[in-house]
Amino acid sequence: MGLHIGIDLGTSGCRAIAIDQDRHIVAEARTPLPPSQQPAVGHFEQNPADWWEATLRVLDELIPTLPNQSIETLCVDGTSATLLLSDHQGNPLTPALMYNDTRSTLEAEQLRNIIPQQSGAQGAGSSAAKLLYLTRKYKSINNKIHALHQADWISNRLCNRYPESDENNALKMGYDPQQRGWPTWIKQLDLPSDCLPRIGIPGRPYGKLTPQLCRRWNIDPSSNPVQICHGTTDSIASSLAAGIENYGDAVTTLGTTLVLKVVADSPIYSPEHGVYSHRLGDRWLISGASNAGGGVLLEHFTLEEINQLGLKIDPTHPSGLDYYPLSSIGERFPIADPDYLPRLSPRPDKPHHFLQGILEGLTQIELEGYRLMTRLGAPTPKRILSAGGGTKNQAWMALREQHSPWPTFKAQTPEAAFGAALLGQSRV
Repeated sequence: MGLHIGIDLGTSGCRAIAIDQDRHIVAEARTPLPPSQQPAVGHFEQNPADWWEATLRVLDELIPTLPNQSIETLCVDGTSATLLLSDHQGNPLTPALMYNDTRSTLEAEQLRNIIPQQSGAQGAGSSAAKLLYLTRKYKSINNKIHALHQADWISNRLCNRYPESDENNALKMGYDPQQRGWPTWIKQLDLPSDCLPRIGIPGRPYGKLTPQLCRRWNIDPSSNPVQICHGTTDSIASSLAAGIENYGDAVTTLGTTLVLKVVADSPIYSPEHGVYSHRLGDRWLISGASNAGGGVLLEHFTLEEINQLGLKIDPTHPSGLDYYPLSSIGERFPIADPDYLPRLSPRPDKPHHFLQGILEGLTQIELEGYRLMTRLGAPTPKRILSAGGGTKNQAWMALREQHSPWPTFKAQTPEAAFGAALLGQSRV
């Protein structure tokens, strides 16, 4: 029986997990990524070469440990709306503008007059706005370029097939998941010819691992052709890993940012609230992603401090602090305001009170997010599954259970890489 590998590219690290046909984890590996560079306020970028080196490191560690079974699929997830331009051979031509980069405000304003209100391409954080920004800034390279998201670029490089994307990552570039195609309005953007990727269904194979990489990992491509599958975003991979299945199932991904999703029968789009929908087979994931999350914690505490101070927090005694914990100016959801200010004062003398105030702020953002989606027509959550690295924070989990009106559970396997492996296994 074959194995399936999922690769998760996050903001701060790369992870790989191999599963067997029974969805049991056989092996896993991880490595850190350099932090995003901030050349100016609201600017966040990374070097794509760092992603590729990290991907090779985790696969170099993972594959030799696998039992004597064939690898059937590789599937990649990455941060939503993280975008770069490459040439036709996949060589990066620009830095990668990260999901929380908001420098494309002018482009977003111009797009508002062209894009339908319900499109996922609305906003300065969208990959459509970033694509316009990059093609204007780097006019000299506009003849032969591909616009690729983080997961796209890694996946394409594994099989040397460009430019390929998937329905989930392409949503914020303007792709219409209901019609399953690029909309007619995209022709008004005057983009370079052939820069838009071909779009595939997440989990569906579209290429094979390159001969060079097969040699690197001692894989015989004639007897073991490893299929590269269309990937997805990190939050959807986390949702799959958490075990969402039925109408009303919800999942909160507690990572660098806070992402909420609930399973529905029809899509909801409300860009003025930061709410959008991803296709998930015949159903939809109603989604919202806040800029707040675990990344804020790491700006003020080390992981060891978070764990130690968390033991001093009593979730039944509120701190009384009214925090809105953002890393920088600008919020996407449940408040969609690029000028929204972080609120992290007053700062109490005791560090564990400060930590509690941040965790309470994140908990309130989660609650307001689900209430907002319900007001917009999404199902009331029947249960909330919790995924992402933040599930290791016991104080945060306890606060959420204390304040949530809905039953909250920790996912058995919270890693997005596990969800990417499941997606490749499904091969829809």
